[in-house]
Amino acid sequence: MPQYKLTYFDLRGWAEPARQLFHLSHTPYDDIRIPMADTEGKWEKMRDKTPFGQLPVLNVDGFDIPQSAAICRYLAKKFGYAGKTPEEEAWADAVVDQFKDFSVAFKTLLFATRAGKPEEEILKIRYEIFNPARDVYFILLNRILKKSKSGYLVGDGLTWADLVIADNLHSLEKLRAIDDDDEGHQNLKKYKEKIYGTPDLEDHIATRMDTEV
Repeated sequence: MPQYKLTYFDLRGWAEPARQLFHLSHTPYDDIRIPMADTEGKWEKMRDKTPFGQLPVLNVDGFDIPQSAAICRYLAKKFGYAGKTPEEEAWADAVVDQFKDFSVAFKTLLFATRAGKPEEEILKIRYEIFNPARDVYFILLNRILKKSKSGYLVGDGLTWADLVIADNLHSLEKLRAIDDDDEGHQNLKKYKEKIYGTPDLEDHIATRMDTEV
């Protein structure tokens, strides 16, 4: 069996769907976490040694794979969560690409909040950049789920696209960006709970470090 080592910061973030794929497939791996409060400068020391100077990085028997989507796609194909046909694989990729489009607005709001920007500036970003992007994103996800007979985003089974989207929805809940009085928002919350209720995933979610993102 290959030796896997996943390196990321000590939060869910871009590495969480990969961690979930390891747990779903019962595959051992080294979960290397760098503290966000990196007082020892571990990240600075290793930055130049990573392929693109960023995390996450998956090391497979000494071979480094960078970029979160590439890592998840690779693991999903290895473990049977990429889609059952080439067409389903393409749809899973497309769903994740749609999430990546939304993540631009998501990160704009998140980084402004973390940087301690003035409240007026944060509200401007939320209402003029984040909310419009979120609304389009939610409409598209609900449209896909409405057509789905299985309750999954692709085909009749769980794919890595579900893991990526469900984890992002969890982050949006924590950021209070899912409205209690909006039916479409609540439909997506129920979808997230369906994915998080997947056997072999529940224990991981119950015991993981549940950070803001």
